[in-house]
Amino acid sequence: MDGHGAAGLLEPGQFVRHPDEPGWGLGQVQSVIGDRVTVTFTQAGKVLINTARVMLETVDLA
Repeated sequence: MDGHGAAGLLEPGQFVRHPDEPGWGLGQVQSVIGDRVTVTFTQAGKVLINTARVMLETVDLA
């Protein structure tokens, strides 16, 4: 992880939601490369997110 932008706050294994796509369900971060985050969502599958455009919401399952 390189610490750039919002992606710098995300790590593989974290759970997230897409604020504009609630129907995608819960997602789990697979990889973070710069501003590009690959997330696997329960209803949408694997999606590449540009965190310079979308601020993913982290979800604490504890």
